[in-house]
Amino acid sequence: MAGQPGIAMAHPAPGPRGWFRRLGRRYFGTPLNGLITLVCIGLFCLVVPPLLRWAIVDAVWLGSANDCRAAAGACWSFIREKFFFTIFGLYPFEQRWRPALVLVLVVLTFAAAMTPRLWSRATLIACILSALAMFALMIGGFAGLPHVPTRSWGGLIVTFFIVIFGLTSSYPLAIALALGRRSRMPLYRIMATGFIEIVRSVPLITVLFMSAIMLPLFLPGDVSIDRLFRVFVAYAIFSAAFLAEAIRGGLQAIPQGQYEAADALGLSYWRKMRLIILPQALKMTIPPQVNTLIGLFKDTTLVVVVGILDFFTTIRAALGDPNWLGFSKEAYIFAALVYLCLCTILSRYSRFLEHRLSPERRA
Repeated sequence: MAGQPGIAMAHPAPGPRGWFRRLGRRYFGTPLNGLITLVCIGLFCLVVPPLLRWAIVDAVWLGSANDCRAAAGACWSFIREKFFFTIFGLYPFEQRWRPALVLVLVVLTFAAAMTPRLWSRATLIACILSALAMFALMIGGFAGLPHVPTRSWGGLIVTFFIVIFGLTSSYPLAIALALGRRSRMPLYRIMATGFIEIVRSVPLITVLFMSAIMLPLFLPGDVSIDRLFRVFVAYAIFSAAFLAEAIRGGLQAIPQGQYEAADALGLSYWRKMRLIILPQALKMTIPPQVNTLIGLFKDTTLVVVVGILDFFTTIRAALGDPNWLGFSKEAYIFAALVYLCLCTILSRYSRFLEHRLSPERRA
């Protein structure tokens, strides 16, 4: 019965008038809020219409460089002309089906790894085998596939390989370093602390230079390590040092009662870490881990100092084509959109993981 105590009454859905009232209170509730809102609206009207006119209305989507120079808008024909070069780099044209297939495998592998229903040991093994298959397919030299050296690789495919082999392989090392820094054994703690502090105190470009340029000078003359593999190792070392600090913060945030409860159950050190401590620490540090990965993902552009053509480097190289000079704005906007999309995917997935693994949701 309406009006009886203890019975919640359903409020009718607010109409347009209520919606506008709330909107007004939110954006014009105080003089300062109203001023900020008006300034934002003015900037929007000042910037967005000319930008849309340049990027869409007056843009050249199909045409030559001369057509672009005669137009008042953006030249997206340049991106269309150089698109495959920015994706595959200098990979032989007749063999580009191989990196194209690798891109499909990358998407499928990440989709499987990011789907909670598929999380299992079999999925982990499948992802590792998929990564090895990608590398074998790219380099060739078997089953009738021509050998393509890594110096011919480039573009977005190289950026993905650095992320897959360099950044993801850093996780085991990062966990070992975080545990070592909190170890009660002085030797392990000093070694882990020294490694982390030394690597974190130098810029990434120094680590790349040491691994790609200086390391071969200390090796015997008959020993040669592939340049791209040295970049993988450099990224793994550098990212492991930063991720280790994030994971160590999660380990320190675990209540002492969790350690005592695991000891009371008679669990060994490694079982205690694997089953109780590390899952909680990794869950608690999802935001800083993803932040570190996003930063290192964008820093893959630094591989140009060792002569590797990543995605951003191929875009800059495409700007040097004499037939397509003067379209740097379109090139950099395209690069920014690609990095924005990929980083947004990582960011949104981290929020999804936080929500899925939160204790409130499970409760």
